Amino acid sequence: MITKDSIETAYSFLHQKRNVYIHSSLDWQKDDIEYAIGCYVDNMSQELFETLSGGRCDFLRDHNRFLDDITHSVESLEKMLY
Repeated sequence: MITKDSIETAYSFLHQKRNVYIHSSLDWQKDDIEYAIGCYVDNMSQELFETLSGGRCDFLRDHNRFLDDITHSVESLEKMLY
C-alpha cells in the first residue's frame, strides 16, 4: 500500500531537485542531483517506485532519460496528491 506520507515525501524531494536540475548550467550539480535521486529511489517505497516507473528498472537512473523521468515522476505524484 502506498501511503500519503510516502507520496508527499517523494513529491517534495523530487519536485525540489527537478527545479534545481532544470535551471542549472553546472554539469557537476546535475550529476550530484542524479546521484541523490538514485540513492533516494533505492530506499523509497518499492510499490511507489513501480507505480512511477511502469516497470522500468533503470527509471531515474538513466542519465539520458533522467529529465524525462523526473518530470514524469513529479507530474504523476502531483496527480496522486489531488
